Amino acid sequence: MRTDKVKWTELITGILLIFLGVYSLIRPVGMLTGVTVIYGLFAVITGIADIAFYIRMERRTGFGPAVSLVTGILSVLAGILILCNISAGRWAIAILFPIWFIAHCLSRLSHLSLIRLTVGDAYYYFTLVINILGLVMGFLMLFHPLAAMISVSWIIGIYLILLGMDSLVLAIVLFGLR
Repeated sequence: MRTDKVKWTELITGILLIFLGVYSLIRPVGMLTGVTVIYGLFAVITGIADIAFYIRMERRTGFGPAVSLVTGILSVLAGILILCNISAGRWAIAILFPIWFIAHCLSRLSHLSLIRLTVGDAYYYFTLVINILGLVMGFLMLFHPLAAMISVSWIIGIYLILLGMDSLVLAIVLFGLR
């Protein structure tokens, strides 16, 4: 994928994630049904992106980060599960999203060495911090499911805003690299 396509993809993804995060914070009670579908779609899309990253790295370097492939498959499966049964998806959010958070953060952390080489130290540290926070939130939700059920929209909203900021920062860094 060319750098200019990555810039625009990251910019659009960042904006959409921030809007979705803000929506989750504004409408915490009514968001579960409608947004379950959006989260299911987002899990499928990010899983496909992780799998595509694995394939691109495999072609270019002869090896790909296996974590990206595994977490991509898990994300796609979680998204399909949510989309196939919306009412079960609402209940499963308290368990699936912590697992998805953890898988997605591990995938992003596995990219850190490439991030440092391609876009520099500032974005490297920003991504490191954001994804460590995501891991902490994922494990907290996993080990305290009742708290996750009560606060899932807040936790998801905050994390989506952080992911959106992560994508926006990458887009800005890439726009600066000419």
